[in-house]
Amino acid sequence: MLPTTLLLLISLVLSSNAQTRTALSLNTVTRSSQTSFSIPGQDKLTITLALCSSASPRFFISNSTNNAIERDPGPDGGEDVREIDLKDGFGSWTGAFPSGGVLAVEGLPPGASFEVGISNDSPLHEIISTDPLFGDSTSNQAILFSHNFTNPLLIASPQYPNYTLPAANSSLPDPPSSPPNLTLIVTQTSSTSLLRTACFLNSSAVSTTGAIVNSSLWLRGPQDGWRTEYLLGGLTPSTNYTAFIIQDSHKVSGPINFLTKSASFACTLIHALPFCPSTTYALPLPAPPNTEFPIYDASTIPTEISTQLIGVLSNFTTSLTTFACGRDWYSPLVGCDDCQREYRKWLCTTIFPRCTEPSPSNPTFLTPNPSSIGLTNAGPTPTSTPSNQQVFSALLPIPTSQSPSDRLNLPYMSSPYTQLLPCIETCTSVDRACPPFLGFRCPSVMFNGASSYGFGYIDGAEGDERGGVAGVAQDRWGNIWCNTG
Repeated sequence: MLPTTLLLLISLVLSSNAQTRTALSLNTVTRSSQTSFSIPGQDKLTITLALCSSASPRFFISNSTNNAIERDPGPDGGEDVREIDLKDGFGSWTGAFPSGGVLAVEGLPPGASFEVGISNDSPLHEIISTDPLFGDSTSNQAILFSHNFTNPLLIASPQYPNYTLPAANSSLPDPPSSPPNLTLIVTQTSSTSLLRTACFLNSSAVSTTGAIVNSSLWLRGPQDGWRTEYLLGGLTPSTNYTAFIIQDSHKVSGPINFLTKSASFACTLIHALPFCPSTTYALPLPAPPNTEFPIYDASTIPTEISTQLIGVLSNFTTSLTTFACGRDWYSPLVGCDDCQREYRKWLCTTIFPRCTEPSPSNPTFLTPNPSSIGLTNAGPTPTSTPSNQQVFSALLPIPTSQSPSDRLNLPYMSSPYTQLLPCIETCTSVDRACPPFLGFRCPSVMFNGASSYGFGYIDGAEGDERGGVAGVAQDRWGNIWCNTG
């Protein structure tokens, strides 16, 4: 038998630990300023941490079977002690706690707090792998989209003999009945990096800006998945902004960055066109009359514009279906439905020209003679571009005397503007998806193609996928090199 004094000492240690450690509940997020926690026993647990301030504490865990009588785990080591590394204020660890465990915090400043979640299922905190999406901006407005919170839609191809393609003026399918709870956070970009945790982004340390005029579910295309679209107002001209999306209170998507246009920018945003679902950018049109928030949608766009576009797509669909779609096959990979989908996107992108303006870092840059620039319209070729050399966007100045589009009867603008040319990939996607008898062909850079399209940004000079100077049409930092719609 142990001596009485030793038994009393062990009892005292057990009692002390039990009183100072906060018990964490399973599948629950706890916000705390404490420094010692007891973890319930489970065969497998995921522990997630989220800092709510700019402090830099360290977190240590132990799943030792003797954790009830041991001192808290810390930087000096100990039995089964591990440190949970944090990045951007977020950290996670997954392992077994057959007899429970201890979480301890070192270096937590007075008044600072953090969140801890323990789960035997999916993580309670998460950095979402897909980013929000920037649509476009004017001097004081912007269109932003959340990350896509559903997988691409699985739409069955029509079957012969009832091979029916979507109508030219098609409508969106029914949205999800139970979308996640999403919150948009927009703040002016600063030199100080922000933590990617929901409790920090919702704190007083982050000064939000702008006003959400409207938000709604939107499907930019069946291959994209559902997103929430946000219309923002009250922004400042020529200002850099950073945006995050918080999902279900504890999960974060982002950041992405975007820049508002200058105060003299004269074009108007357009969105919510069922027949052109990915057209969400500035169009060379004056602001619609008698609207509280000056932005075009399907109800305010001039009828003569929408009628003509829908007519072109209807005629194309009629020509396409003269082929025995679904019975005869011109490709083992694609069919008439793929052809119509890609043609719709190309048509919307080319008929609705996208307004923009040169980057503030190159305010005098314009494409002087696009037909002679080469692969990238504006900037060096992929083979001669050092990794640190700037890539210019496919910009084309449009004088006041020229119609915004020779394909559609858009009215003349009262001032010149700059067009962001479509990516050549919007054209080549149609060429690959459609049957040869339609005679659809894309221009070559050798024969003046760069006067109408941006070449060499996404795919390389030899057509290698993602082999261009940028590899994408736009990135999370607000760079947009050509227009994919």
